[in-house]
Amino acid sequence: MSNTTKAWTDAILYLIVFIFIQAATMCIVGFVANIATGVPLEYAWRGTAAVSEQRNTSVLVLSSALGAILTISVFLWRKWAPFSREYIRTRPWSVLFWVVFLALGTILPSEWMIEKLELNFPMFRVDESQFENLITLMKTPFGYLIVGILAPVCEEMVFRGAILRSLQKSFSKKMHWWPIVFSALIFGIAHGHLLAGFHAFLVGLLLGWMYYRTNSILPGIVFHWMNNTVAFLMIKMMPQMADGKLIDLFHGDDRLMAGGLFFSLCIFIPSLLQLCSKLKR
Repeated sequence: MSNTTKAWTDAILYLIVFIFIQAATMCIVGFVANIATGVPLEYAWRGTAAVSEQRNTSVLVLSSALGAILTISVFLWRKWAPFSREYIRTRPWSVLFWVVFLALGTILPSEWMIEKLELNFPMFRVDESQFENLITLMKTPFGYLIVGILAPVCEEMVFRGAILRSLQKSFSKKMHWWPIVFSALIFGIAHGHLLAGFHAFLVGLLLGWMYYRTNSILPGIVFHWMNNTVAFLMIKMMPQMADGKLIDLFHGDDRLMAGGLFFSLCIFIPSLLQLCSKLKR
């Protein structure tokens, strides 16, 4: 088997294992919850749609946490995403500082872009119910542990630490953007629908670039953590924004929203330039 074939085979395997673990934990936790509450065995595999909202939420929380922990454990055990302290020993505190601001600078422009895509391109329109699980998860006591901590570590291990690392072996250093693009595309596809997938693809390019420059998933975890933390805080502090629009955050004032977008770019662009300088390879 050639190096290129093996690299792609491994990358596809990592994606399949990731998806399988998420699906399997959801099914198994739902099945156990049904059995524990007296649902007949022949109906226990049919999900939890007909049961109480509280139990559905418990199943979602437990399966999400278990899925992330199992994924992290399997990828570490198989050494598909090798653990190393090498990068943290370089004390990259200034890099991580700018990664935090880079993430903050992307939030409003990303939301604006998503809304414009939904408005102008029917193919990007999605049923809001598709986001209900995520919103429900964020509102639970353990929501931040899952969304803010476990999800960033799990996804960065899989999509950068395993998939991108594998794809890099099939391209020369002069073609380093190709594995970044392909891994970002896989990251987008894994998000399930076109709108979230397109946004994940763009973010994946940024995360992949940082991984290429550092050979570490730490900057990606910090970026992912910051982005998810802001989303979590927004849902907690302003629950009405869960199904609202960006303009609602600025009380319907277009000029104020434009100012917010401009200010975000004033954070994003200098942060990106700083990282370009500090992450020279």
